[in-house]
Amino acid sequence: MEQVTDIVLIKHEVLKATARHAFAGDLYKSYDQIPYEIISGIKPNFRCCVYREREIVRQRVRMGMGKLPREVMYTDSDPSQVVHVIPCACEGCPISEVTVTQNCQGCLAKKCVKACPFGAITTGKHGAVIDKEKCRKCGKCVAACPYHAIVDIERPCKISCPVNAISMDDNDIATIDPAKCINCGACVAGCPFGAISDVSMMTNVIDQLVDEDKHVIAMVAPSIEGQFGAFGLPAIKAAIRKLGFSEVVEVALGADMVAFNEAQELKEHMDEGVPMTSSCCPAFVSAIAKHYPALLPNVSTTVSPMMAINRLVKAENPGAVTVFIGPCIAKKNEAMAHYMGELDYVLTFEELYAMLAAREIEVEETEAAADDATRYGKGFALSGGVTAAVAKVLEEMDCREADCLQCNGREEVKKALLQLKAGRLKVDFIEGMMCDGGCMGGPANLTEFMKSRKVFEKKRDQNGKEEVCETVKAAGADVIDVHRHEK
Repeated sequence: MEQVTDIVLIKHEVLKATARHAFAGDLYKSYDQIPYEIISGIKPNFRCCVYREREIVRQRVRMGMGKLPREVMYTDSDPSQVVHVIPCACEGCPISEVTVTQNCQGCLAKKCVKACPFGAITTGKHGAVIDKEKCRKCGKCVAACPYHAIVDIERPCKISCPVNAISMDDNDIATIDPAKCINCGACVAGCPFGAISDVSMMTNVIDQLVDEDKHVIAMVAPSIEGQFGAFGLPAIKAAIRKLGFSEVVEVALGADMVAFNEAQELKEHMDEGVPMTSSCCPAFVSAIAKHYPALLPNVSTTVSPMMAINRLVKAENPGAVTVFIGPCIAKKNEAMAHYMGELDYVLTFEELYAMLAAREIEVEETEAAADDATRYGKGFALSGGVTAAVAKVLEEMDCREADCLQCNGREEVKKALLQLKAGRLKVDFIEGMMCDGGCMGGPANLTEFMKSRKVFEKKRDQNGKEEVCETVKAAGADVIDVHRHEK
C-alpha cells in the first residue's frame, strides 16, 4: 500500500485486525479488545487523548463489521446509504469561510470595503476586519482585493462533495444528507481527519469463505492490475484464491458485455436523435437520478460491468456466492439499492488488502494464464475507456461513428449534465466518470494513480484480446440479459 498517511494506516490496521479475528472465528467475543490491540499505553498518537483515539477505532471496527457508528442512527429514508460520518472523529473544523489573511496591506483604496453590500468590512490599524455577524459570504470582497488577501475557505469534506450533500449540525459536526448523497466516496478521501468512512461487508464475506459448503466466487475489477506493484492478474488471482475463494473472474469480461449491448442501444438512440449516457459508473447514474431526474430517459438501460459479469457467473454457477472487488465505494450502494438478492457482496481493494494482510498472504509471481477479456473491456478502468469500447463494437458492427463526449471527473460531469438538461449538448454518447481519471482514481485504490496507470496500461496492451463481439460470443455471454430491471 503506497498511499500511506496516518488516516490510511489507521483504517488498514482496523480492517486487518477485524479480518484477523473474523477468520479466527472469535470476532464477536473480541471486537471490543481491538482498540486496545491497536492503541496501547496512555499517550495519544494522533488526537487529544488516547481515549478518544480508542473510541474512533471502536466505531471503525463497527463499520468493519457492517454496522453504523454508534452515534449514527439508521434511517428509513435510505438503508442503502453506505458513507457515514463518524461523529467522534469529526474535528468540527472551526473555519470561517471568508477570512482576511496576513497579506492584507491596509491599502488606501479600500476596495473590499466598497465592494461589500452588507457593510461587513471595516479597516483598522492592522488592515481589513470582517464582521462575521454581518457577512453573508457573497465573495465580492474576495474578488475585489488587489492583493488576494481575502480568501473563501470551505471545510474539506464539504468542498469535496460534488452534490452538496454535506452540511454542519449545531455542534459543527459534519452530516450527510442521504437524499442528496451519491456515495461516491469523495468525502471519505477528502476529510483530513478520516472522520468519514464506508460501511463494510468484509466480515460477511469472511463468514462465507470459512464455510466449506459455500462456493464463493470473486469478481475483480480491471483496475486491480497496478494496485499490487508490477504483479499482473494471474498473480493477484492466485493470492485471492488463497483466502478461500473457489474462483476469481475478470469483471473486464462484464465490461465487454456492457460495450456489446450498449453499442446496440446507442445505435437505436442515434437513429432517434436522442443522446445517451453511459451507465457503468454508479455515482454518475445516482447523480442523474437524484439531481437531474429529467435526464433518466437518456441513461443507458444496460447494467454496469459488475452486474453483467455477476449474471454470467450466476448462470454458470447456480447457488454460488458472488463477491465484487473494486476501487469504488459507490458499488456498495449500487448493489444494496438495486440488486439485493442478486449480487451477494461488494468489497473494496482496501478491504481485500486487509484480508490478505490478516492471513499474511503475499502476492507472488505465478504462471501466466490467458486473460478472459479484451483490452477494451479492461479499458473501462480509465476515463475514456467506455467510449473506446463502445466505438470498437460500433466499428465491428459496421455502424457509423458516434459523436462522443468523455466526462472525466465531477466538474466535467456537472457541466455536461447541465448542458444536456438545457438541450444544448448535441452529441450521441456521453461517458460519465465521477472520479478523476476514472475507476483508477477511485477512493479505495491502494496505489497512486500515475504509478498504477503505468502498470495497468502495460498489462492491458500485452494481455487483452482485440475483438469485443467475438470475445463476448465465445464466452456465451451474448445470451445473458444485461438490462436493468428496477425494483
